[in-house]
Amino acid sequence: MVARVLRPEGMGFIFLDAHPAGCAATADAMISEATRERRSAAELAAGAGPRALVIGCSAGYGLAAVVAGLFGHDAGIIGVCYERAATSRRSASAGWYRTATLADRAAEAGLVFEAVNGDCFDPAVRAGVLSRAADVFGQVDILIYSVAAPRRTDPRTGTVYHSAVKPIGAAYQTRSVAFADGVVLRESMQEPASDAEIEATVKVMGGEDWETWIADLAQRDMLAPGFQTAALTYVGSELTAPIYRLGTIGRAKDHLEATAARLTGGVLAQASGAALTCAHSAAVTMSSLAIPGVSLYLSLLHNVAGDAAESPVRQSARLWGHLTGCDLGPTDALGRLRLDDWELADQVQAELHARWQAGTGDLAHGLADLDWFRRQIWQLYGFDVPGVDYTRPVEVDVPWPARSDHPS
Repeated sequence: MVARVLRPEGMGFIFLDAHPAGCAATADAMISEATRERRSAAELAAGAGPRALVIGCSAGYGLAAVVAGLFGHDAGIIGVCYERAATSRRSASAGWYRTATLADRAAEAGLVFEAVNGDCFDPAVRAGVLSRAADVFGQVDILIYSVAAPRRTDPRTGTVYHSAVKPIGAAYQTRSVAFADGVVLRESMQEPASDAEIEATVKVMGGEDWETWIADLAQRDMLAPGFQTAALTYVGSELTAPIYRLGTIGRAKDHLEATAARLTGGVLAQASGAALTCAHSAAVTMSSLAIPGVSLYLSLLHNVAGDAAESPVRQSARLWGHLTGCDLGPTDALGRLRLDDWELADQVQAELHARWQAGTGDLAHGLADLDWFRRQIWQLYGFDVPGVDYTRPVEVDVPWPARSDHPS
């Protein structure tokens, strides 16, 4: 057990280490927000809360969904994530520390939360998670699917597919925020995707794996009556559409949405269940930072939306309200739950369009909140979090949360 002083060192948006205390403080802040959003006793169903699986539970909207479910709805949750342990040279990943903190806080509150560290695409991992869920819950009421991965191995063929972030049909030029001796905007040109890259991205980020999780639950007779499942998605603005919704990722999202309809009309019909996709708003996550132009878009959005902006925890509270029937949210013609209403409001988008083409100097002096964006990146790794003393050595070898003894 060795304590170290950790610094935010790395390249671009990728840091070499994560700070355990900062990650813990970030998780605690999310828990405090979820507690403020908590449903009243009258609104919560009598008895135990819903039994849920969250696939992709350690970062972004998946993490927010776990926090909102545990501390807003008394849900029992088994989560799946893929995180890195500490080594002799490096800290564990940020998601490792956030998950450990969340498990501690849930245990202190008398809530059921377990996390499995493994590749959700691996059939052996899925089988182990479902066996554990059968032991702890019996049946499952809710499954939330929040997976954004760079690659996936097809278990039937062994083929490894790599997702691509590219436009379709024509090249796309945009500017992205970068930090190099200050804040700069860098131009980039993305060439259009090949048919093979489109197919691979759908294989990784489409609905095939989500559908397999549901099919395996059904095969084990683990779908509770009225079972609900939601896959998290993003629609986005016209400003980022060429690289997102009209690009390779958008093609995968189309497949995800078609999968929801197929699940509802197929395997879920016997349980009187339903599947939907849930469109969240743009947020600073490791996944979103990989998309050209989204860094600039997020910096502008923060300034333009102001108090109208909703955090991932707040949006996740709305998602749980919909899934539990406490507060049904707005759905569109495609059956998507729309929690991005504040981002896509006409007045917000009009102002974003006006600022999008501004010069670098104007953006750096108030049109975009670039300092906020930098802090958000640092906080993904547990740095620049208020109240944390970064001059003190901190223990990096934090154990993965152990299983608890739960009644069947």
